[in-house]
Amino acid sequence: MLEFLFSQYKNYPTYEIALEVTAILFGLLSVWFAKKDIIWVFPTGIINTAIYVYLLWKWSLLGDMMINFYYVVMSIYGWYHWTRKKDNVVEFPISRMTLSEKKWSLIIFVLTIGFVAAVYTFFDKFTHWTSYVDTLVTGIFFVGMWLMARRKIENWILWIIGDFISIPMYFVKGYSFTSIQYLIFTIIAIYGYLEWKKKLQ
Repeated sequence: MLEFLFSQYKNYPTYEIALEVTAILFGLLSVWFAKKDIIWVFPTGIINTAIYVYLLWKWSLLGDMMINFYYVVMSIYGWYHWTRKKDNVVEFPISRMTLSEKKWSLIIFVLTIGFVAAVYTFFDKFTHWTSYVDTLVTGIFFVGMWLMARRKIENWILWIIGDFISIPMYFVKGYSFTSIQYLIFTIIAIYGYLEWKKKLQ
């Protein structure tokens, strides 16, 4: 079983494996803090995604790399957004999407897929079915991250969908540790949605 799951790491440099495991640990911390609606979601998330930007560039996974670079930027925005207060009261508490935000989510989704598809076409990366799935998942995650930064409960629904799709995708790509990470992400995201729903009610 272990041979089946981790045999692809035989030829990987030790430092890349160490970086991947470190990124996963910070990623799990970040999702846990998000579930608890704690500001530490952002600094831990920045460490996780910054490491992955480097690793994914090394692995030539451009779509995934762009997702993580975007996460770094949106984490900084979210960090600022979550700390804003008015008369010592949090200015942007957990809430549901407005009609305007639903429209913007659709726009972000379509533009992201268009951009990633253009990049993959330019670099001739549409050579495997995972490239097409990666394009779709990138769109889902871009919207999910934007909604999380704005503290919208619907962000969890997109994380659940995107994380679930990512489990087999990363395993097929040969990154078992990251695949397991997305399995755990999916479970935490389900509990995150339920916890935010209680707070919203």
